[in-house]
Amino acid sequence: MNEILKGHVKSKSTNKALLLFRNTWRRRGRRDDCSIDSYTVLFVLKACMIRSCEEEIKHVHALVLKLGFHCIVFVQTMLVNSYSGARLVKDAHKVFDEMPERNVVCWTGLISAYVDNGRPDRALKLFREMQMENVEADSVTVTVALCACADLGALEMGEWIHSYVRCKRGFKMDLQLKNAVINMYAKCGDIGAARRMFDELGRSRNVTTWTSMIVGHALHGQAEEALRLFEEMRSRKHGVMVPNDVTYIGVLMACSHAGLVEEGRRYLESMSKECGLSPRMAHYGCMVDLLCRRGQLNDAYQFVVDMPIRANAVVLRTLLSACSLQGNIALGAKVRRQLLETEPDHASDNVIMSNAYAAAGMWDAKEMVRAQMKHARKVPGCSSIELKSSVHKFISGDSRRQALRNSARS
Repeated sequence: MNEILKGHVKSKSTNKALLLFRNTWRRRGRRDDCSIDSYTVLFVLKACMIRSCEEEIKHVHALVLKLGFHCIVFVQTMLVNSYSGARLVKDAHKVFDEMPERNVVCWTGLISAYVDNGRPDRALKLFREMQMENVEADSVTVTVALCACADLGALEMGEWIHSYVRCKRGFKMDLQLKNAVINMYAKCGDIGAARRMFDELGRSRNVTTWTSMIVGHALHGQAEEALRLFEEMRSRKHGVMVPNDVTYIGVLMACSHAGLVEEGRRYLESMSKECGLSPRMAHYGCMVDLLCRRGQLNDAYQFVVDMPIRANAVVLRTLLSACSLQGNIALGAKVRRQLLETEPDHASDNVIMSNAYAAAGMWDAKEMVRAQMKHARKVPGCSSIELKSSVHKFISGDSRRQALRNSARS
């Protein structure tokens, strides 16, 4: 049965894999029963991971405990990965804590889970714990840790990790790891270091390499260089190099910073026409931001109306903020009404509109909005700071701020 399960999982036929497993489990105890071993569970968990099905994963986890497979490292590791893929990081961490033996794969799986689920600070804390446990990181672990540094803007930690892999004997830096280093430097503010490594790679660059550098230049407001690199990437001298959807996000960001409206529209259209890519919300959001920066608020609103997918709250909030800054009260009120349908309890939208009314001297309207704010959900502001190669996260009113201040002075 295991070979059949393996085949179904490899071909992404997860329904067939799970159906086969359920039928086999129901027949347990009969003469024609196919034995279920730890590898059976492994393949079933892989199927669950592809589907990101919470209930299926929990059922298989219960079965793992029942059959006594919870002490097998590769089964536990797959459980961690399965829970992580379903965004159940707490469950993944609980499995990790219960593991009698942890290897580099287990650690990497959990670190990656925190990065993938928006907790890069926790990922770096785990990375340091892993080192304290004397578990040697491999290239995959380091790549994931560098991604966490990039997400946090933790340059000091990123530099230390880069130095670690360069100085460690026998540690091979593959292209994926080098791309992660470029991405880390670009997003952490050292665009020069990112560009030096990019230039050193020469013809060994792949689409991820080019994309990291294009996005890096765009983030630093270097629109001309970002667009020049994009055109160079597509030139014949570099062979066939097809941009991906992230590449186009960098290109549209560059157009936004430079105020290149027509070029932005052209690049957005070329995604599907030249590369067969379907624009996502992030691409449309970049275009709305571009139009707003150029002061073309009505065009931005019409663009939102004409989008083939319904604009999310982030895109609408971009337009609302622009209306507030540029004093277009009527359009701002219209956008706010749409936001109330999308996210009715988000306090920041009311704050933006209240400030817009105040700037326009519309005090009655401002008070009306402030009255509505009493029932809105207030999301506390969160900040992070890198101090002595550690990233500290705190919110407004956090009692730890004074301790951090004293630590910074010492």
